[in-house]
Amino acid sequence: MLYSKTENGTITFSVEKLAVEVFPSRAEMGKQVATDVAKCIEKILLTKKEVSICFAAAPSQVEVLYNLVDNKTIDWPSVNAFHMDEYVGIDKEAPQSFGNFLRDHIFGKVAFKSVHYINGQATDTEKECERYAALLQDKKPDIVCLGIGENGHIAFNDPNEADFKDPKAVKVVELDYICRQQQVNENCFSEISKVPTHAFTLTIPTLLSADFMFCTVPAMNKAMAVKRTLSENISEQCPATILRTKGNTKLYLDEQSSSLINF
Repeated sequence: MLYSKTENGTITFSVEKLAVEVFPSRAEMGKQVATDVAKCIEKILLTKKEVSICFAAAPSQVEVLYNLVDNKTIDWPSVNAFHMDEYVGIDKEAPQSFGNFLRDHIFGKVAFKSVHYINGQATDTEKECERYAALLQDKKPDIVCLGIGENGHIAFNDPNEADFKDPKAVKVVELDYICRQQQVNENCFSEISKVPTHAFTLTIPTLLSADFMFCTVPAMNKAMAVKRTLSENISEQCPATILRTKGNTKLYLDEQSSSLINF
């Protein structure tokens, strides 16, 4: 693996089409992701009147969201906001709701052109998938800000549900044990029995339809998923490996999440 190291300690390299940057700290990582997203928004708005962004909701994204909100150069009134997954049947006010997480960290803090929530309380889940898919078709994502799960998932496309050629734009999936346990590991739920078993998710083709992808993956609990993403054969067994096939995609790591990479 060929890599370079800057004076501030950042390591950069590529795996197929996927650009990778490794930062000495999680704080530096989050700040750089937000800077790069802001520049991308500015670039898109040179040729378009508005930008659509899909956001992941997870503890791994907190530093990125904080720095995006703090960035005064972004033309938020020209940005349409989406999120990429939501628990089925989650209480409307539950802090674990991804819509509520994003409302508290970014959706409610800046003046977006529009914000589109997945309705986790929808009784007709198929109709809700169709509704959200229509919104995404109308305002096609330009940017996706995502993470990677401990099992290699992107959004809630766990290995048991991932389909690189999924015909659907949005679907309901059954979450696997590793995915649900991760929610406990990250203190989102007190025990696995309280983690919902099903969720709405944007499918992998929907995520990859965006022109630009910014994937932020800090912390030690993601180290194995990062190693698998960069080294395994591209397959649904580790859904994040598909990122290596897409240009204009960057993976941001910190010292802990990159600890199993052999430099």
